[in-house]
Amino acid sequence: MSDNRTAIVTGGGQGIGRAIVLDLAAVGIDVAAADIDVESAKSVADEAKDRGIRSIAIKVDVADAASVETMVERVSVEFGRVDYLVNNAGITRDTLLMRMDDDAWKSVIDVNLTGTYLCSKAVIRIMMKQKFGRVVNISSVVGAMGNAGQTNYAASKAGILGFTKALAREVAARGITVNAVAPGFIQTAMTDALPEKARVELTGLIPSGRLGVPEDVAAAVRFLVSDEASYITGEVLHVNGGMYM
Repeated sequence: MSDNRTAIVTGGGQGIGRAIVLDLAAVGIDVAAADIDVESAKSVADEAKDRGIRSIAIKVDVADAASVETMVERVSVEFGRVDYLVNNAGITRDTLLMRMDDDAWKSVIDVNLTGTYLCSKAVIRIMMKQKFGRVVNISSVVGAMGNAGQTNYAASKAGILGFTKALAREVAARGITVNAVAPGFIQTAMTDALPEKARVELTGLIPSGRLGVPEDVAAAVRFLVSDEASYITGEVLHVNGGMYM
């Protein structure tokens, strides 16, 4: 599948990002694991190398334009091209709106939405010159249906959906697709920390009767960057066990 294809995965040091890095590596794609926690990114990059591909770890703050430009420049130099970008980096600062301070709003928007904008802008010129590229933005079920206590997160993830569709229209004629994956509740360190009662209640909201795993999301990303998905753009692939339809 790869033909020496290359990918950048932001937030690649843990959770869903880690699963995406390893899944792409398994099908022969050279991957840059980019994360603000560079030690976790190095660990994932080492795992990816075991699959026989080139992998590097890069420290990046996706909310900082200079940091993003440095990341893309390094990947361009080391890999020679940038074929796939997976905008996965994200944070939460959950609280009810009446209690939310400005920093909790701004930090989530900066990382989740502005980070997607900055990373996409940094690679899109490269992809335009190549006349090929795949951008996959990780949104959330919360961006489609909302969730109490997450107005900042929901706004950032809903913004990603609009951004995805607009950019898809801008670049489709140059052989570039732009799509989004919207995970539902995925089993990560965050959900593992929930009390058992809360986990049971959460699972009860999902028709499939289970939380997703990071590999469920990674499989969707792998499909959207594949040649088989070359005629799909501006779409949102929901991976949520039927929680939102």
